[in-house]
Amino acid sequence: MLMAGAVQAAADAKAPLRDVREIDDNMLWAGIALRISEECGEIDARTLKGLNFLWSIKKKANALGYSDDEINAYRKSDAEKARIEARGKAYVKSKGFDPGDAGDLCELGHAEIARNSVIGTLLKAK
Repeated sequence: MLMAGAVQAAADAKAPLRDVREIDDNMLWAGIALRISEECGEIDARTLKGLNFLWSIKKKANALGYSDDEINAYRKSDAEKARIEARGKAYVKSKGFDPGDAGDLCELGHAEIARNSVIGTLLKAK
């Protein structure tokens, strides 16, 4: 019996959402798109598409066995928000842009739209 309980506990154990690439990366892309739309007057967020995208992330997390409480704890965590923001800045820098410069964010946004990336699909040029 003890062995069966240990096997069940191992099966129930889930990686933190931050370690689930398909969830965490999509939260990153959504965050970058939001930041670009906030900082760049030439680009708007595709609000309904963005909301649908976020709901799809939640549905995927639920399908992977994460409860709404676990998802909300991840989503609302100040530490996770700071970590995602740091990842976003690193991404912007990796593309050759300054994450603190609105003009650079506009240029990145237009490039993401042009290449139809996940970020680009969440944005539209005005």
